[in-house]
Amino acid sequence: MFKFGQDVGIDLGTATVIVYVKGKGIVLREPSVVAVNSNTGEVLAVGGEARRMLGRTPGNIVATRPLRDGVISDYTVTEKMLKHFINKVCGKFIFAPRIMICIPSQVTEVEKKAVIDAATQAGARKVYLIEEPIAAAIGAGIDIAKPCGNMVVDIGGGTTDIAVISLGGSVVSSSIKVAGDKFDEAIVKYIKRKHNIVIGERTAEDLKVNIGCVYPKIQDTEMDIRGRDLTTGLPKTIAVHSSEMLEALIEPAMMIVDAVHNVIERTPPELVADISDKGIYMTGGGCLIDGLDKLLQEKTGINVMIAQDTVSCVALGTGKALENLDILDGKIKR
Repeated sequence: MFKFGQDVGIDLGTATVIVYVKGKGIVLREPSVVAVNSNTGEVLAVGGEARRMLGRTPGNIVATRPLRDGVISDYTVTEKMLKHFINKVCGKFIFAPRIMICIPSQVTEVEKKAVIDAATQAGARKVYLIEEPIAAAIGAGIDIAKPCGNMVVDIGGGTTDIAVISLGGSVVSSSIKVAGDKFDEAIVKYIKRKHNIVIGERTAEDLKVNIGCVYPKIQDTEMDIRGRDLTTGLPKTIAVHSSEMLEALIEPAMMIVDAVHNVIERTPPELVADISDKGIYMTGGGCLIDGLDKLLQEKTGINVMIAQDTVSCVALGTGKALENLDILDGKIKR
């Protein structure tokens, strides 16, 4: 069945790719992992299937994340991954789709070009870019067109994007490479240092999701994990407590708090007054770590709210921005 060119919005995340199709909503949500045969360069699996292979592949198969810290680290693999997802969503098309892709707020021109080229090679007729904090703000239901300040902190897998938005654009923004992945790394290092056990990134992620916290909990919870004991080289099971997770995660969490503080310092006073009235909006999967909103609220003295569908906020915002593609095209043509 042939389809006319659709308008597609892609949240090209370090951890997850979410695809939004105009008129249908979110149609695909897959981990941004690709398994490639290193001898032939052939793609063996993409998304969830490839994620299950992470850390479990033989020598000739490499399961990788082609995006690191919010930007493309492996151009060829990213292009193949985009092609796979676009074909899965659009099927066979007579007119290639127009695609809008989210990028971190502080990317360089070279990094922008890499995203545009990869999407064009993957079959896009035209590529538009939108900054993640702006897409997140639209997705969180904030009216960004008004002349008043809104602060958005979008914590993804590879980057945390912080922006103060007014009149449809970002006034002050910052992007730091501390987010979900850095939390995982901190857990791996902590378990190795304290328990002398090596765990993989998937186990670290399970710990983060289940018992991770950055603010003291009323009740200490625990979880059993299995890793390799460095002394004996054999598997070993240990119980890890949420109080230990607090110790492991507080450093990267404070980096995010400091970055927010830095953006507030650079914001014009009128907008700071608006933010103090309305509060700070948190979006992205990384903000779901227990207590991060409380920590930020305590350190800044400003009310912090977590958006409703945090993980899909950026994709939903891109979807809403797709409605205005014709206006964008008109502007470009004029």
